[in-house]
Amino acid sequence: MPRRSANINVMVRAAEKAGRGLIRDFGEVDQLQVSRKGPGDFVSAADLKAEQTVKEELKKGRPEFGFLMEESGRTEGSDKSHTWIVDPLDGTTNFLHGLPHFCVSIALAKDKEVIAGVIFDPVKDEVFWAERGIGAFVNSRRLRVSGRRRLEDSIIATGAPFNLHDESIAERFIEQLRPIMQQTSGIRRYGSAALDLAYVAAGRYDGFWENGLNQWDVAAGLLLVREAGGFVTDLHGSRYELGADSILATNEGLHDKLSQILVRK
Repeated sequence: MPRRSANINVMVRAAEKAGRGLIRDFGEVDQLQVSRKGPGDFVSAADLKAEQTVKEELKKGRPEFGFLMEESGRTEGSDKSHTWIVDPLDGTTNFLHGLPHFCVSIALAKDKEVIAGVIFDPVKDEVFWAERGIGAFVNSRRLRVSGRRRLEDSIIATGAPFNLHDESIAERFIEQLRPIMQQTSGIRRYGSAALDLAYVAAGRYDGFWENGLNQWDVAAGLLLVREAGGFVTDLHGSRYELGADSILATNEGLHDKLSQILVRK
């Protein structure tokens, strides 16, 4: 394993400190102060506290960098090229229901290109990390995407839409879901896009797709997949850029097959 860079060390420290706080709050989940932001979209006291912890730790290490954070939005830094992209608690709904599947996700972008990413799962004590041109790792083990090439042997992850005021969103998802169910070994919906991408990088899933995700949901994970030898595009096969309205992450052998299924009329 290559030596972690200074940036990765800063990110890991921030993620682990926030993660330790989340584990403490997870043990008190019934007593959490929770406010509702919108349909199916919650923010907890633990979420806000984790974001503040991450921000403080990252500012200690790189005070000149800007921030794009799920809860507090964008903050410009004196260095206009570098931005931390942070989801302090990906899998909030799992967390609030006592389901032990959530993480802290931190990415570093330079001029809109992700150059480093860390995803920390505090329940399983797994630190997924990647740096552009260096590779992807979980703790000290190098990651590679799966080698499966047949859809019928593959497990594919996704995220189901929760805001159904627009019926077309649900209809689009169901149209995508049906053929994937028919042609693969199974579908998983675990409620954390960041960990879904990390699992693709680790070869645990063979692919992942979702519509309408935010930059902080996917920034760290997309680099993990790419550095593990995978492909990350939009559903039409164009290279995924931050802010795209859909994402598809797979290995080389399955990418075109899944893309064709997901975009067919």
